[in-house]
Order: sequence, then C-alpha cells, then structure tokens
Amino acid sequence: MKKTIALLSLLILVAACQQKHEQSGQNLSPAGSTPSIVDVNNLREVVKNYPKNVNAWIELGNILMDSERYSEAADSYQKALDLEPKNVDVRVDMGTCYRNLGNPNKAVEEYKKALQINPNHLNGHKNLGIVLALDLKEGAEAKGELEKYLQLAPNAPDAEKIKQLILQTKIGK
Repeated sequence: MKKTIALLSLLILVAACQQKHEQSGQNLSPAGSTPSIVDVNNLREVVKNYPKNVNAWIELGNILMDSERYSEAADSYQKALDLEPKNVDVRVDMGTCYRNLGNPNKAVEEYKKALQINPNHLNGHKNLGIVLALDLKEGAEAKGELEKYLQLAPNAPDAEKIKQLILQTKIGK
C-alpha cells in the first residue's frame, strides 16, 4: 500500500512538474545539476506501472537527455510519441537525441516532422538549421531555417550567435 501511495505521489509530481515545465518553457533541472539515479529509477517505476503516462515518459526522456544518455532518452521519447504523436517538443527533443547519437539525417527528419505540426516552433527551426549547417553542410536550406528562427525571435538571447553561425559557415552568401 505504501509503495502504491508513493508511486501515485510521484506520478502527481511528475504531471505537475511537466505542466509547469510546459508553461514556463524552462528546464526542470537547475543549470549544472545532474539528475540522480533515484530520479531515473523512480520514473522507470512509474512508467512500468503506468505505461500510458505520457508525462512520465517525457520527464524520463528529459532526465536521460540531460544526463547525456541519448539512446535511452530516445527510447523514452519514442514511447511518449507512441502515445502523443503530435507532441512537437518531444519530436524536437528526439531530433536532438539523434544528432547526439551521430545520426543527423534522422535528426532532420524529426525536426521537419515537428515543423509540419507547428511551423513556428523556434527550437525546431534553430536545431534544424544548426544540423543542416554544421553536420550536413546544406548551406542554403540551413540559412532559411536560421533566418526563420531569427524572424520569429529577433531578440532571442542567442540571436547574435545564430547570426555569426550564418556568417561563419558562409551560408549567408
């Protein structure tokens, strides 16, 4: 009984944290913090007992990605996408996992799927542009994606870096 109550409490916490995460647009873990093995194990227990809890799958994927465990994160994100195929943020995170796993072509596929669902998704455009520019050397297409990002977020904190990327990779010509 105590185990069930603990799992339900964790389930509610995960759902509340995910909702807060979505509303704030911020990472759940403080900068520089490393999620503990306990967090991962607790979430694994939640998804084992509640496999249709999309928020738990997403949070597990987020923690694993923050821990640079990209293959495991991609598995968690795939479970979330099986439940919510139009979740744009998860698609973008999945693309980032693929890039970090050395598969930029699959990353591009995920970013493009995300942008089909939400054509104004900032990180979708930025991440797609970065992969196209740095990994695939697709200058013209990268330039378009990065310019779309700057058009949508001209005052973004990384706007100057993105402008420099356009110039440095000579995709601005």
